[in-house]
Amino acid sequence: MLDLYHGLSAPSRSRACNAAPDEVQCHRMAPSTQFRRLPSVDRLISAPAVRHAAEGCLHEVIVEMARRYLEEIRSALARGNPCPPFEALAEAFASRIRSLTALGPRPVINATGVIIHTNLGRAPLSDAAITAMTEAARGYNNLEIDLESGKRGSRNVHVESILCQLTGAEAALVVNNNASAVLLALTALAKRKEVIVSRGHAVEIGGKFRIPDVMRQSGAKLVEVGTTNRTYIADYEQAITPRTGALLRVHSSNFRIIGFAEEVTIEELAKLGKKHGIPVLDDLGSGCLLDTAAFGLGKEPRPQESIAAGADLAMFSGDKLLGGPQAGIIVGQKALVEKLKRHPLTRAGRIDKVRLAGLAATLIHYLRGEATEKIPIWRMIATPLDALEQRAERWAREIGYGAHTQPGESAIGGGSLPGSTLPTRIVVIPMSRGTNAQDAAKLLRLHSPPVIARVERNALVLDPRTVLEREDEVVKEALRRMLEESQS
Repeated sequence: MLDLYHGLSAPSRSRACNAAPDEVQCHRMAPSTQFRRLPSVDRLISAPAVRHAAEGCLHEVIVEMARRYLEEIRSALARGNPCPPFEALAEAFASRIRSLTALGPRPVINATGVIIHTNLGRAPLSDAAITAMTEAARGYNNLEIDLESGKRGSRNVHVESILCQLTGAEAALVVNNNASAVLLALTALAKRKEVIVSRGHAVEIGGKFRIPDVMRQSGAKLVEVGTTNRTYIADYEQAITPRTGALLRVHSSNFRIIGFAEEVTIEELAKLGKKHGIPVLDDLGSGCLLDTAAFGLGKEPRPQESIAAGADLAMFSGDKLLGGPQAGIIVGQKALVEKLKRHPLTRAGRIDKVRLAGLAATLIHYLRGEATEKIPIWRMIATPLDALEQRAERWAREIGYGAHTQPGESAIGGGSLPGSTLPTRIVVIPMSRGTNAQDAAKLLRLHSPPVIARVERNALVLDPRTVLEREDEVVKEALRRMLEESQS
């Protein structure tokens, strides 16, 4: 039954089981009778709901979809399931067409209070970055041509000098994401060699991205030293052999070890690497160019500090605390970066023209000292508490239905600064008796545009910190509609 009704709306399922008397008898009909109730392809695609959903689509595509859909229903009937009414079949098929042709990913409003929300696309981009990406996508551009000489150039030149200026590195390279940056560095510099890592750094981040697995794919051999909570510089030195290809530090970006813990600093590791002529690689994870402590947050390692401390290569993301589009950024010694540029994996993981343009625009904000005004995630982080209180109070007052404000905490998210939060003011909407907050949250998600909220103790919770100010009226209207519908 579940297979047969997969994709049918709740009203359609109800009609399928509580329809006209002749349809209710479908359970008792012989299998051959059930099959005869199936509509033809022509009848199905001629249904008004299907015609409306398929408007603008190629006729042959809809015909093929209808054939596959009816074959699924036929298989369900062969398993003994009853045939739903024609109207229910047509409605479910129309819904399938709408799902296929819907533009995605769709814009949503993030009212969760998680600033870098991985499920919601991580960092929203600045207006300048969006404009730059739009212009890059609109037509041709000088992606890989030197306009002065007319000869082929490198796409990397559009951001390399900016990255070197911001981090103090000799050279830089940008690839698809930080995972590909780490894989590229290990493959190019340590294939068939040993890479020494603290046991406390053999981490797993989102999407089951594990350092031991990446090491294995790169062809390097993982050599773990120390313990989960305590590793000393002597542990690294004792593990060095003629086969050692690199020393690797991995930032534990999505968890913290507190209490009885000891960790080797990047300065110590760099000094050891230079002593033995072994490159030191620093996987910074999120990557951050601003001092997070200045905003009341924990300390996040910065690439410019890593380079100043002597790391040979530092690798970090572009779409987390940097606040730009997805990218993997590698900065460091010129000789090593040049070796990475020549490696075949660089082409496999290279960044496209659109994201490259957005990254360049984002980096320019840092050059101009305007990151906290222009980059959305930094504007959210820097927003004063009193401004959030004013917005939250205004929301609650205009929404009604018992909405009120109370102190709360905003999380950074995206595997950045685990345990660090910012004080905020949240809007809490308690549900009336018999109303489920999860159902209310679903109604918000089905709004256009969708509004994503939290649910706590059968109440909806919204944090204005992560809602762009231009979205305020949309959020309030979505809440009013949801409350009217859920309590009617």
